[in-house]
Amino acid sequence: MHLPERWRGRLGTGGLLLAFGLIALPGWAGLVDFSANLIHFVEKKWGAEATPRMQVWQRLVRDSKAAAAKGRADTVSLKNVNGFFNQVTYVNDIKHWGVEDYWATPIEMLGSFGGDCEDYSVGKYLSLKESGIPIEKLRITYVRALKLGESHMVLAYYATPDAEPLILDNLMNDIRPASERPDLEPVYSFNDDDLWTATGPGKKGGASNVRLWRDLLDKLAKEQKL
Repeated sequence: MHLPERWRGRLGTGGLLLAFGLIALPGWAGLVDFSANLIHFVEKKWGAEATPRMQVWQRLVRDSKAAAAKGRADTVSLKNVNGFFNQVTYVNDIKHWGVEDYWATPIEMLGSFGGDCEDYSVGKYLSLKESGIPIEKLRITYVRALKLGESHMVLAYYATPDAEPLILDNLMNDIRPASERPDLEPVYSFNDDDLWTATGPGKKGGASNVRLWRDLLDKLAKEQKL
């Protein structure tokens, strides 16, 4: 199927993204390589019931990585990761974190067992990336949820650069191609390396949201040092 232009997007400048911190974490030790100190931190902050959630997530990512090493289709990991994170309770940022907009790490989301659309999308993106799916296949995507009349975030998976993307969304458990999601109007998308917009090259108008990604990377780095 021909990829609609609105989901193809136009590539922004790599320099813009690097300037705002869209880079791989230095010294990345592995998303689910939990230290004893990290587990202690999680239990102290969110209670002993948070630890099993971390362990299930760890096993999920490692199983997906093993499947990828054996050449199994990405769709297995997509389904498992999407279903796992969609079990987390939806809570808006004001109620959950006391701020207007907050991007939680997967550990914060699973530890507190709550999050909003950005947190679902970020958790899925980082987990699939850790599982071995190349980041060029993944785009965290801001959309307008037309039926809800509000901004929303999903994760889009592109099997090839020109393929119709599959949409991983917390609003539904089914992973559907973009052509079956007319309720979503893409605005812009990004991964570690690049930025795409629906109407033109990357612009600084999205910098406030990109800053939240940089803040997220800082939190991830601190978690790795616990």
